[in-house]
Amino acid sequence: MNLTAPGSGPRRRDRRGRGPRGPLIPADLPAHRSRAERFDDAVLASLESIERRWPAVAGAELGVEDVPPSDPAPWESSGVPLGRVFPAASGRPARIVIYRRPVETRSTDPEDLAELVHDVVVEQVAHLLARTPEEIDPRFGER
Repeated sequence: MNLTAPGSGPRRRDRRGRGPRGPLIPADLPAHRSRAERFDDAVLASLESIERRWPAVAGAELGVEDVPPSDPAPWESSGVPLGRVFPAASGRPARIVIYRRPVETRSTDPEDLAELVHDVVVEQVAHLLARTPEEIDPRFGER
C-alpha cells in the first residue's frame, strides 16, 4: 500500500476522517511537561538556590540520569544511591549526578519530591565541598 502521492511528501494516515491529531495538552498548561522534565526543573532550581550562597559550586556540571549504574562505588552502602559526586580530574570539572527513578520512588507527592530533590542536591554539594549538609543549607533535614 502506497501512502504517498506521486510528487508529494509522506501523508499522515487518517483512518476515520477526523483529520490529523493535534497535541493532547496545549503547551501553555503545566501538564504538558513530562515527569522527567519537571524533575530536571526541580534539580536545577535546587542547585541555583545553593549556588547563590556557595558560588564555588557554579563550576560543577550537573546531570540527571534515570537509574544508577549497577556497579556501586566501593564506599557506597548496599542501598540504591540517590546521587553521586565525581570530583574534578584531568581538566574536567566536578560533576554532580542525581538519579531520577530512585528519588521519585521515595517521594509521595510533588511537594515531597521537591523537598527530597533539594536534600539530595544539598548532600551531593556537601560531599563536593567537603562540608556538612547543614553548612550548605541550614534547613537541611527539617522538612
